[in-house]
Amino acid sequence: MNARPSEPLQVPDHLWLTTEAADALGDQDFQRLFRLVARHAHASQTTIGRACGLTQATVSKIMAGKHRPRSLDVIQRIAAGFQIPSQGRTALGLHPDGPEPKTTTPTSEPKTQETPRRNLLGHLIRTRHQQTIEEAARDLKMSPRHLSRLTRVGTEIEVHPSTRRTLESKYGYSFEKLRQPWPPAPPARIEETPDTTLADSSFLHHPSTEHRDEGQATAFTVADQAALWLDERTGSRVGLTRQRILEHLAQLNLDQIEDGAYRRSRVSQREIADALTSYYKTTDGTFKPYSAKVESASISTSVLTRSDWTDLALPLGVGRDNLQLQWGTSKPQSFTDEICIEAATTRIAEAAAAGTKVINTALYRLLDISISPTNLVANIALTEFLDYALTMDLLERELLDTLALRRSAQPGMTPLRDRYLPDMASVVNAGARLCCGGVLALFAAARPPSRGRQQGDYVFLIQERSGRVLNAAGRLAVIPKSFHEPLREYSEDAQISSTLYRELEEELFGRPEVDSTAIHARQADPLHLTRLSPPMRWLMDRTDEPSAWRMEATGFGFNLVSGNFEISTLVLIEDEAWWGEFGGYIEANWESDGLRRYSSLDRQALINLAQDPNWSNEGLFAFLEGLRRLEAVGNEHAIDLPRIKLGI
Repeated sequence: MNARPSEPLQVPDHLWLTTEAADALGDQDFQRLFRLVARHAHASQTTIGRACGLTQATVSKIMAGKHRPRSLDVIQRIAAGFQIPSQGRTALGLHPDGPEPKTTTPTSEPKTQETPRRNLLGHLIRTRHQQTIEEAARDLKMSPRHLSRLTRVGTEIEVHPSTRRTLESKYGYSFEKLRQPWPPAPPARIEETPDTTLADSSFLHHPSTEHRDEGQATAFTVADQAALWLDERTGSRVGLTRQRILEHLAQLNLDQIEDGAYRRSRVSQREIADALTSYYKTTDGTFKPYSAKVESASISTSVLTRSDWTDLALPLGVGRDNLQLQWGTSKPQSFTDEICIEAATTRIAEAAAAGTKVINTALYRLLDISISPTNLVANIALTEFLDYALTMDLLERELLDTLALRRSAQPGMTPLRDRYLPDMASVVNAGARLCCGGVLALFAAARPPSRGRQQGDYVFLIQERSGRVLNAAGRLAVIPKSFHEPLREYSEDAQISSTLYRELEEELFGRPEVDSTAIHARQADPLHLTRLSPPMRWLMDRTDEPSAWRMEATGFGFNLVSGNFEISTLVLIEDEAWWGEFGGYIEANWESDGLRRYSSLDRQALINLAQDPNWSNEGLFAFLEGLRRLEAVGNEHAIDLPRIKLGI
């Protein structure tokens, strides 16, 4: 049984005495080394990643032989995380007892005078803006001589803060980045892997098809598609975004990308909630962040809700969820300022380099909503996933980077949030902005008594989100968790129950053909009764038997992280026969790094789970609302749930 990711990595000492380990260290074969540690330490990829300061996605690539660590800093972290002894450290090129001290080698050769190199600022003036120094200086209201000195590497010059802001606003990069040499020295990792040369212009036009799964987009096609999409949104000439992406790719150091992802993963759920509560001053008014007391522990989240949006008990799939699709009401996002364009371009480049799965499918966006004790009624419209991914979804990354660096996240310090979601009015007025979102379900299935358990209970499934997903990467969430989006038929798929049916099949019952990120959609009705998996077919044959199973909406709110709407639900299977027959079918898809199981009788484990700092805010919201609903409707002999008192 694999260790849970919250447990420290414990590598047995005897591993380093084996021939296998010695060979792996001597050959600096990190793929073999990581696999040996995983096997001997019974450790998950997430546990290994945390020990070494790497994301789960990076560990997965290393173990698959798709990535080889080359940065000295990363190798040192691996050696420390694996507790590799002195002899093994030497084999990896490290000092036996710690980092190698930096030394300088004197040289007697005289230095040659070099022509001053141009920096990124000079490059942008001459290429992207097609200007001379004199023309750019005139636009910037600067002295040409002063600007010329600013475009050269190594020149020391006093720069007024207002000049810095002007340059950053016009060219879309921080002042420090504008002063970096151009072209930059390519990272060693890219130099030594010519088959994945990121700076090559063929990167966006000639995707490799080796090892490509049928129906799955590569990072190359994603970047190409997104570049054209952003050209259209910015009103730029075709190819300009591609040029900017290539500039980013030429400078990318994948180890730095992974280091950033690791730092973001260390920001706790509570830190996120507290920062957003402070930003939006949410202590008064009708809307408040969802909070609760679980036994004696205080829990707060970033999900903005109100008293009549919690403790819902709305059956789904029986006409009580009524979402109406309004055609022709969506306007595409437009990009007018350089900060937003730069953030979107960076997202595309990093997603392409890291292999993050980003497919431009249709999404539902919320226009307005009305919730009563008997109905959930809403108007929705269609938008594109890239509209969301390159605007509102960037707010999560910006916030986590800010908090990871221990900086203030107050208004004025987070420019994307200030632009896209600046205040409470913008949060709750969904129709005036881009408000996408989704459905989350606490999955609970009744189980009969077993040899190790004298009573029947309910089993809960909690997922550890993969590093490959776009949001809530590496965090805990209930499962299923999905964007609300159409599969084939836009109007019919608008109901919440449609998304839940699809996600049960995709995320738990092993139906990859209903994955909305697949390129090809050849099946007219992938959820037709004749195509359903056996566990789903059993459920659909009993949709009119609430004593066998049910789906209910339990809560609604707006997530302050990215402005998403969140619909929490409970999928409750009451018939014990279902788990006995189909429990073995359940397997999470690529969006999860792993599944955890919890019993409804294990009160202390559930208390500890509620306080886990790795929760996503929306996941914790759905988990607590689901537990409260199960307390009300579940078999009293099968539950021993913690007391949960809402703070709203």
